[in-house]
Amino acid sequence: MPRKARIDAPGALQHIIIRGIERKPIFNDTQDYQNFIERLENILTDTSTPCYAWAQMTNHVHLLLRTGHASLSTVMRRLLTGYAQQFNRRHKRHGHLFQNRYKSILCEEDLYLLELVRYIHLNPIRAGIVKDIKKLNSYPRCGHSVLMGKIKHPWQHTDYVLRLFGKTVRTARRSYSGFVSKGISLGQRPDLVGGGLVRSSGGWSALKAIRSTGLRIVSDERILGSSDFVDSVLKQANEEYEKKTFAMARGLNLDKLIAAVADHFEIDPSLLASSSRQRTVARARSIICAMAVDKLMISGANVASMLSLSPSAVSKLASRGRKDSRREKIENDIFDLNS
Repeated sequence: MPRKARIDAPGALQHIIIRGIERKPIFNDTQDYQNFIERLENILTDTSTPCYAWAQMTNHVHLLLRTGHASLSTVMRRLLTGYAQQFNRRHKRHGHLFQNRYKSILCEEDLYLLELVRYIHLNPIRAGIVKDIKKLNSYPRCGHSVLMGKIKHPWQHTDYVLRLFGKTVRTARRSYSGFVSKGISLGQRPDLVGGGLVRSSGGWSALKAIRSTGLRIVSDERILGSSDFVDSVLKQANEEYEKKTFAMARGLNLDKLIAAVADHFEIDPSLLASSSRQRTVARARSIICAMAVDKLMISGANVASMLSLSPSAVSKLASRGRKDSRREKIENDIFDLNS
């Protein structure tokens, strides 16, 4: 059975699980752990990707990220490819380091953000690597110590999490610590990482209760959330897929996109790859970047090459283009032109 495509969108909250191939270690020593974190910091900062929780285990990693300027696949490709190459060079090995496909679960924030922060940060205790919550407070391979102020990692978005626990940092940390401590007795939490039907119904006990009523449950292994949330996400994902398929079937490529956007702004297409800083040209570039990446599934590197930009500049421009008030109209006009 073919694997389902990942679901991603700007602003999406994603729980990511990276495992070593054949469950083998992906960290052999302290330098490996540090190399991974430094690479993660650089990529998250470069792509404006918020991180709320993380844990490095011997043979796997948990991350809780929100999609920023770059797509999740772009972030993960840079992280995993770069780290694997570095790891293989250091340890004189060859071949794959990670399982072929990392696991990503799109999450309903209101229901699961805090639950996932707690679940991820309790991994070292559940695995027996860390003895108790006191030791976890200063454990360097997990984001809990950063939230508790014992270790500094500016790239981790601690303020976003802590403000959900209190108005002052001191009060918030006390409440957060208590919340995490209460989670120790909850065990493995298969409802957070197990099958989509279990997650979407709130766990095995809730699933049994719902089944007894005869109600329909919408579920998907790629999504953690209520039935309504799953239904909404799948509908939106399907609409986006149909748009991309529509564009590709009609031969809408990057050249045609550039020409169409240039025509909309009444500018010469050649200006878009020039050093011009005219406001209209800059605005057109940002909309092109957004549509090329989001609608045509063109890599940031290819867009950068066509517009004489750097990949990081494409990411930033795409983020700006997504917010542009004229983007939606231009997008609709372009699709209409190709219908």
